[in-house]
Amino acid sequence: MYDGVEEQDVIGPRDVLGHAEAAGGEIRTTLVRPSAPGEVTCFFGTKVTVPAAWEPTDTDLLIVPGGSDRLINDPDVLRDLVRAQRAGVIVAGVCTGVMVLSAAGLTKGRPCTTHHLAKAALAAQGGKVIDARVVDDGNLVTTGGVTSGIDLSLWMITRECGASIAASVESVMEYEQRGVVWRSA
Repeated sequence: MYDGVEEQDVIGPRDVLGHAEAAGGEIRTTLVRPSAPGEVTCFFGTKVTVPAAWEPTDTDLLIVPGGSDRLINDPDVLRDLVRAQRAGVIVAGVCTGVMVLSAAGLTKGRPCTTHHLAKAALAAQGGKVIDARVVDDGNLVTTGGVTSGIDLSLWMITRECGASIAASVESVMEYEQRGVVWRSA
């Protein structure tokens, strides 16, 4: 999380993953900030207390939410994203959070997607833009649209924990995963 983050990009995935944990999935979620624990002011003014600093290799999945371009201009964050992926972390981007991954060079030459207003910029930076809601290229998973973090999380639950856990979460949330999931072979 960071100042200016889009609320839905964080809360959607957090909610889905929390319900998956409650349904018996082997999941533990933590909100993190690049610098240190503390308060974050989101895009629409919501204030969130973030309990932990980000340690790039201390996770299996890192979800980078969109919002402002604050992280795009942070060389330490960009370096740490590369370090995380090299260490085996699945790096995922929600909406314009994918542009942070692009700034780190993670999308160059790879299938990816982002918010429809940023697709041309993503392609110009070397991403192979796919017209899909979720694009799964192994250790890089990207999504397009503000609410796509919900679909990203449901897909990751399906991929890592199984369809029954994902279906259980969909039932509790009264939400059905929407859009195409494009997956590399």
